[in-house]
Amino acid sequence: MILLGAIANGVAIIVGTLAGKLIRGIPESMKNTVMHGIGLAVTVLGLQMALKSENILIVIVSLVVGAVLGEWWALENRLTKAGDWLESKIGTKGESSISVGFVTATLIFVIGAMGIIGAMDSGIRGNHDVLYTKAIIDGFISLILTSTLGVGVLFSAVPVILYEGLIALFSKQIDQLVPEIYMNAFITEMTAIGGVMIFAIGLNLADITKIKVANLLPGILVTAVLIAGMALVGSM
Repeated sequence: MILLGAIANGVAIIVGTLAGKLIRGIPESMKNTVMHGIGLAVTVLGLQMALKSENILIVIVSLVVGAVLGEWWALENRLTKAGDWLESKIGTKGESSISVGFVTATLIFVIGAMGIIGAMDSGIRGNHDVLYTKAIIDGFISLILTSTLGVGVLFSAVPVILYEGLIALFSKQIDQLVPEIYMNAFITEMTAIGGVMIFAIGLNLADITKIKVANLLPGILVTAVLIAGMALVGSM
């Protein structure tokens, strides 16, 4: 089953979120300290990912153009409104904003090489080992995030399943159309750009600043366009 790895990843996030709900009753002061600790750890993770870039110009252009598109499309505001709508429907009193948990968890779970490589393995070779490993990691992270950010983390399972599932379904076509050298370049630069976003999330969690990280998301699409342009020029 091609989608087995993606589904397992989503289920692990849901299970981790439910487990995290059980430890929500920690004191507020402890919760704040834990949140700051998580924020600092996330910034380190993001920095490690960002430093993997092999072409910093692609990272800069993608972030700048992506930010312009994100602000134009008002992605942050749209996600916040969606989170507010969910809150009004499920009535999570005393919770952090659902949109905060959703956006934070989604960015952490989706961005990076592991999801792409694992989904490609699922689709081409029927090997789900990478996504199973990612599922274990994401399940543990969702538990920790839920203890501080609330039930919004659970809804990140949906984009994770869709994202990894679509890659798995079209993996053979992608493998045939995109030369390996350019696929590797995309994964590297996407990971770096994602790292910058995760670094920004860490700063937000640590209350150091407030960056509209969701408005940077189109940068990943810009990266794909730039790499595709390089592939096109290289084949001419």
